[in-house]
Amino acid sequence: MTWWTRGVVVGATAVLAAAGGTAPAPAAPWGAGAEVAYRGSAVLSGGLVGVRFTPHNHGPAAVPESVVRVRWSEPLADGQALPPSCARAEERAVVCRVGPLEADGVGEPVVLRVRLRQASPEVRLEFATVADGDRAGAGQRVLVLETGDAYAF
Repeated sequence: MTWWTRGVVVGATAVLAAAGGTAPAPAAPWGAGAEVAYRGSAVLSGGLVGVRFTPHNHGPAAVPESVVRVRWSEPLADGQALPPSCARAEERAVVCRVGPLEADGVGEPVVLRVRLRQASPEVRLEFATVADGDRAGAGQRVLVLETGDAYAF
């Protein structure tokens, strides 16, 4: 069993519509100075991308509700099997609810396994926190080469 098939430990309720879902608006505005980052690893092998990440709020303010948009540099295949807290947002992106994050707190891990429309020797991932439909965080970019090795970020 590989690390990306172990499951997802994210909220049990689906908050995104399965067909063309969009990120929900946060329950309240972001606290001043909230800074969310994502730590994890990604692997690319045979057109399959496994991504495991955990949200970290470096504070100083709490985040009442958070959603992350993960965008791939290559189009995703149709018919992705996503965790209940995630939905396809566009041809190259998935959004996942990660919930509230305390100041200097760590959220629950998210595990995604997606297939690219066509195999590629590399894929770039971009993580961006979304609030009220707009990017609220600076975002992160990760380059993953088709080696079958996990790339930490």
